[in-house]
Amino acid sequence: MKSLANHFLIAMPAMDDPFFNHTVTYICEHSEDGAMGLVVNHPINVTVGELLDQIDINNDKQSIAAKASVFAGGPVHTDRGFVLHTPKHGYASSQELSSDIMMTTSKDVLASLTSNHCPDGFIITLGYAGWVSGQLEKELKENSWLVVEADPEIIFNTPPEKRWEKAVQMLGIDVAQLSNEIGHA
Repeated sequence: MKSLANHFLIAMPAMDDPFFNHTVTYICEHSEDGAMGLVVNHPINVTVGELLDQIDINNDKQSIAAKASVFAGGPVHTDRGFVLHTPKHGYASSQELSSDIMMTTSKDVLASLTSNHCPDGFIITLGYAGWVSGQLEKELKENSWLVVEADPEIIFNTPPEKRWEKAVQMLGIDVAQLSNEIGHA
């Protein structure tokens, strides 16, 4: 089985799970034991500054970063925060997921997000998407997801409402042409 880590799962239009409707999920980990990912295109009604206030982290409320939206990363452990960010020297607690994307749950990174020491790009998600062993592979066979290698440009520099369409376009597919039918060659 080829690992889908550092790939996007793009929800097909027929996805009937309301949480995953029109989502783009960045896969952080994928092995025979299952998979873990973060939805990167469903902002919630909480700003980064508000979230940092809730967890008692001082922040510059006037910064652009403090006014950014927090995202619903998935339906599992919605009380846990994850930060996807561009590489940044000195972020020892961050896990490198690719040469362009790192992830952390560290409070010291959270504390830097509204300062001059923040990474060039980041998003915060609450919760994550998880699949047990074989579940994601089954969903792929059922035509629930499209898969494409992740592009940090979509995560960090594309408006959230455009991320699904941009991810689909990476496959060379016109979104109007997507079908809900399963086909096997």
